[in-house]
Amino acid sequence: MNSLFVLGGARSGKSRYAQDRSEALPGPHVFIATAEAYDAEMVDRIARHRADRGEGWTTVEAPLALPEAIAAQAGKTVLVDCLTLWATNLMLAGRDADAATDALCDAVRDFGGPIILVANEVGLGIVPDNALARSFRDVAGRMNQRIAAVAQEVQFLMAGLPLRFK
Repeated sequence: MNSLFVLGGARSGKSRYAQDRSEALPGPHVFIATAEAYDAEMVDRIARHRADRGEGWTTVEAPLALPEAIAAQAGKTVLVDCLTLWATNLMLAGRDADAATDALCDAVRDFGGPIILVANEVGLGIVPDNALARSFRDVAGRMNQRIAAVAQEVQFLMAGLPLRFK
């Protein structure tokens, strides 16, 4: 396994699954975080995740420059969590999400070591009632399709159970 893409809904177990898969691989281990803490709840969530990873991990924060952060981790086992937050950050910053996804696909393809990427599957619910939410769903859906195409393995998590798609 050189590249693994892990998809699932909120609280599906995808992050735990991805971390377990990462820790089964040789280190050093790098966690590339895309989240930004805009409120106290997110600060707590990030702190819990960081504590759960423990001392064996280096954390790199990349809310926007994700392809560059990946490229800088040659020779390491990389876990990226999560692409959905990265898509949100791109949209809020007014960036071209399709061009950024091109660069991300290139970074995943070119990465020399094991890389695991996590994202939410947001297309299983109802059609959102506003243009911004529909645009987000479309950006995330296109991004997920493109990453799934370049990843060597794709797993979908539901209720903590993985289902291999590729």
